[in-house]
Amino acid sequence: MFTPLIDGFVRIMDPWLLMMCFFGTFAGTLVGVLPGLGPSAAIAVLLPLTYGADPLVALVAMAGVYYGAMYGGTITSVLLNLPGEGASVVTTYDGHPLAKQGKGGVALGLAAIGSFLAGTIGLVLLTIVAVPLAGFALAFGPAQYFAIMVLAFVMVSSLARGDMVKSFLSLFLGLVLATVGQDVVSGQARLTWGTLELIDGIGFIPAVVGLFGLSEILYDITHPADEVKLSSVRLRIKDILPSLADLRESWGAMVRGGFIGFFLGILPGAGATIASFVSYGIEKQISKTPERFGKGALQGVAGPESANNSASSGAFVPLLALGIPGSATTSVLIGAFIVLGIQPGPRLFTDHADVAWGLIASMYVGNIMLIVQNILLVPFFIWLFVVSQRTLPVIVTSLCVIGVYSVGNSMWDIWLMLIFTVLGYGFKAAKIPAAPLVIALVLGSDTENALRQSLVISMGSPTVFFQSPICLVLFAIAGLSLLYPLIRPRMKAVVETE
Repeated sequence: MFTPLIDGFVRIMDPWLLMMCFFGTFAGTLVGVLPGLGPSAAIAVLLPLTYGADPLVALVAMAGVYYGAMYGGTITSVLLNLPGEGASVVTTYDGHPLAKQGKGGVALGLAAIGSFLAGTIGLVLLTIVAVPLAGFALAFGPAQYFAIMVLAFVMVSSLARGDMVKSFLSLFLGLVLATVGQDVVSGQARLTWGTLELIDGIGFIPAVVGLFGLSEILYDITHPADEVKLSSVRLRIKDILPSLADLRESWGAMVRGGFIGFFLGILPGAGATIASFVSYGIEKQISKTPERFGKGALQGVAGPESANNSASSGAFVPLLALGIPGSATTSVLIGAFIVLGIQPGPRLFTDHADVAWGLIASMYVGNIMLIVQNILLVPFFIWLFVVSQRTLPVIVTSLCVIGVYSVGNSMWDIWLMLIFTVLGYGFKAAKIPAAPLVIALVLGSDTENALRQSLVISMGSPTVFFQSPICLVLFAIAGLSLLYPLIRPRMKAVVETE
């Protein structure tokens, strides 16, 4: 296990890869800070720009955006009581009161150190867990692959925020769109309506850029928020560095948050937001002074911020080892893998070991880059937040149009992107999650092939899906995932009240 990891570190020392790692983590922090742009939208915008690039270069940058964004939202959560990400909501409970007490810099420093420590814990656990899990999954046949695809669909849909019926509606639409194009078995054109451009199916890049990139910008333009002023905030590096007493008070919360975040991050649909709430609830329960929580407790910042960063490492376990995404961001990432010619899942560590271990090694390096950036560059991020409020829509729209057109030099892709932009806008207005549609569009073809292969092997008998213990376990987990949304609101209410 450690030999390929060392090989990954050797490869990541390439200056170009180091630069991409820095770019990804830096861009990720900006994504967390800037209003109206989450990590899924940012990766969607970057995706066409990386088309045709070396897979490891592109994935290192996009992964950096993902785990880097976990910290960026901390800055506005603490200083403005304005969370940039759902995972940063709980940080406002104690972060903003600390800022009012003149300790906003200390809160940001503890968040940066906690994110580094917990991120390292998560990466060590990722290194240990991912390979055995992938090795176990190598025994999967077509029936097991179909079962795991069903599990992925159910988890992404049933554990998404909002109405579960809307989630499955999004999933169904994605599965329909995945059937557009030429049937691999019969060669017949399906749902193309005589349009030659649809013979190869619906392009993933125009779809995801429209759904997550342009639709976000369009929605923010039509639903403007009050402009926030940060120009009066002044933070120096010495204001951000916590004292030894602050570290002694908070290090336990950081370590606990690291383990909590990783194991909740593994669960598709749980992720960083739930991890941060669970960490906050536990810290409040075990604290000798629980009355301080909500009024400026350092553990109330250190624990949740550590948990949400470690959760991003945990999310890579099912993504890399099983090919299962657990959120909108990892749904876009799995599409990025496939666009770059790499199938995430059990064979990733055998067929593309250099990419898998290079990516994991880059996350160790990126974690170090993040702590340096998030201590030295906070004043720059604050300034950029003020400037971006008016310029961000123009920049993102330009990148989307140029990037999508450059992939195939086709206006058809632009029109397709605009169609999905309108669809994404409608989804946001109706509060329908787009992640199930994306994952169905990405995995729909593989799911159909696994289903057909299984039925061919069994001479058309559906009992093939119930003869394997692995299939039974996966279907059972999928069934439990359908029940989980019924009890999740009660669990969250208990955590918040406690």
